[in-house]
Amino acid sequence: MPELQPILLSALTGFFSGLLLSMPVGPVNLTIINEGARRGFKWALLIGLGAATMDVIYCTIAFTGFSSFFGNRMVKASMEVFTFVFMLFLGVRFLTAKTVVAPTQFGAAASRIEERIGEKLHPHSAFMIGFSRVLGNVGVLLFWIVLTAYFMSHEAWFTSYEWVDDTIAAKAACITGVALGANLWFCALSYGVSRGRGRFSEHTLLRMEHFSGVCLLGLGLYDGVHIAWLLAKHKM
Repeated sequence: MPELQPILLSALTGFFSGLLLSMPVGPVNLTIINEGARRGFKWALLIGLGAATMDVIYCTIAFTGFSSFFGNRMVKASMEVFTFVFMLFLGVRFLTAKTVVAPTQFGAAASRIEERIGEKLHPHSAFMIGFSRVLGNVGVLLFWIVLTAYFMSHEAWFTSYEWVDDTIAAKAACITGVALGANLWFCALSYGVSRGRGRFSEHTLLRMEHFSGVCLLGLGLYDGVHIAWLLAKHKM
């Protein structure tokens, strides 16, 4: 069934992006570490489930609200350049981080928004604590918008398909993959913390954030080479 291939590619794209991008998010992971060591696996898991749920909501908003813009050739070309620059910027930000903070948090205004949301919601349950931590970080939405642009404007390596095809089935598969990947990471982190009583230190998370930075820089450099190759090809 040839129609299955783009859907499978989209699902794998969502799974690995959800898994890898959940690692360096400082506030959620640190909350899971602290609460898991103190209150156990179930409490930490519910925090992760809440965070993953809001992450998936932001991902869904990005796909349903902005993906229609990527059909235009000029917009698609512009987004290729923009995502190349953004990947380099975020990769450097991850790689040069000195402390575990939210790498998708942008400036004092975003911090104030997060504080106001926290004051309004007053989360008491574990699920709502994780949910509100991601809800208040509007940088996560911006990041998913950019990532959606990347997935829908770039062909996957060694294929003739975009990372996520512009169909409802492919987008749904990607969103499902994001949910599975993010929840897998938070489940593994919660289990490790509850069994090891805080074995995952801030230093360990910082090293994982640096690893994510290396991956993003590699992806950005690959795109830069690809763009340069396309420009050279058109000139020829």
